[in-house]
Amino acid sequence: MKVLAIDTSFDDTAAAVVDGRRVLSSITRAQHQDHELFGGVVPEVASRLHVERILPAVDAALEAAGLDLHAIEGIAVTNRPGLLGSLLVGLDAAKALTLVLGTPLVAVHHIEAHVYATFVERPDLEAPLLCLVASGGHTSLVHLVRPGVLRVVGRTLDDAAGEAFDKVARAAGLGLPGGPALSELARRGSAGRVPVPRPAVPGLDFSFSGLKTHAARLLDDGAAPEDVAAAFEAAVVDVLVARLREAAKKTGVTTVALGGGVAANALLRLRAAEMADEERLALVVPRTALCTDNAAMVGCIGHEMLEAGLRAGLEVDARSTAAVGELPFGAGGS
Repeated sequence: MKVLAIDTSFDDTAAAVVDGRRVLSSITRAQHQDHELFGGVVPEVASRLHVERILPAVDAALEAAGLDLHAIEGIAVTNRPGLLGSLLVGLDAAKALTLVLGTPLVAVHHIEAHVYATFVERPDLEAPLLCLVASGGHTSLVHLVRPGVLRVVGRTLDDAAGEAFDKVARAAGLGLPGGPALSELARRGSAGRVPVPRPAVPGLDFSFSGLKTHAARLLDDGAAPEDVAAAFEAAVVDVLVARLREAAKKTGVTTVALGGGVAANALLRLRAAEMADEERLALVVPRTALCTDNAAMVGCIGHEMLEAGLRAGLEVDARSTAAVGELPFGAGGS
């Protein structure tokens, strides 16, 4: 089944065409430069830019796939969670296309799509697996119990890892996107020159607010920015990998994965690989283009939802918040 997928959950306008787990095209139009003047993403600006770019992105995805609209057999669109105005742009575009083409529509959870990016990278892989989804808006440990059945076993109690990276980058006077800029700065520093604690919270949850505040204070006190960046990055990575290790033991999985924009971080990839070797786990890390927001992952999970018989009516709405796993679609239900 050839599926047209759309994602406008935050500040990237993305469209893709997939056939099962095979990506025929994937187009992303980033907005970083448009928001840099403001020091962060402005929701109203993001929405306006999505309006301007969504149809050209869809056209580009179809052209890259060598298909026209009438070859599309299903449409998948992110409708939760994210910036409400941004989500509505993509959702309305998907509804219009569904109405015109008469093709079935499914509404996709953005974090669940990040988990399914694992299958875009490794089409031969099957559940169960455990995925650390770390991005600017979310940090969660998601257990894919079986196809279509997902459960969160750990989540951030405050700031997401990517959000913390962006805020420390801003405090260091770096531009957008903050995470890659801070990691680049960290390469010139030494993590051992400034003290950065590892937050301890119960269970498998995360907390990055204190780390962010501590790093900002170090910068205010005159610590070398490159050393603060290195120490902060090391602390965040240590916490993420430690929780991933603990969660893998608790769930009993043999395959772990990374997803979300923070999964593009080189240090996180290295430390996760080391941990996986130590614990005799298989590790899957999607290529960078599949870690950051994209529509190919939306198409992958959307295809499975369509195959399972799920359909969204034209009354489906966008939601800024939504729990992972609230709508199981695999065999056997929840």
